Formats: sequence, structure tokens, C-alpha cells
Amino acid sequence: MKKIILPLMIVAIGIGLYEQSKETPNRYIMIIAIVIFMYGMMRLSAKTPSKHSETDEENDN
Repeated sequence: MKKIILPLMIVAIGIGLYEQSKETPNRYIMIIAIVIFMYGMMRLSAKTPSKHSETDEENDN
């Protein structure tokens, strides 16, 4: 799944930047590119462990 999300995010960033450089960017294309990028970031960051989980476990003991 990670192999699909990363290229999809890169394509969304490229499309968003290209669309932004136009004189009148299409609002819907920009929104879709941002949503795809944010969804990809959410999926990738979900696998990163939290720093606070270790400190919470130490305080419980």
C-alpha cells in the first residue's frame, strides 16, 4: 500500500503546483490534489510511533 501512496502523493503535488501556476487555476483540481496529499500524509504518519506513548507507559507504573 505504501508503494502506491507515495507516487500518488507526488503526482498530486505536481498537479497542484502546475495548476497553481496557471493564471486562473481550477479550484476543484486544487481541492482534489490537496485532499489526496493530506490522505497520503495521514496514512504514512499513522505508521510512525508516538513519542508520548513511552512517557505515558512510564507514568502509569
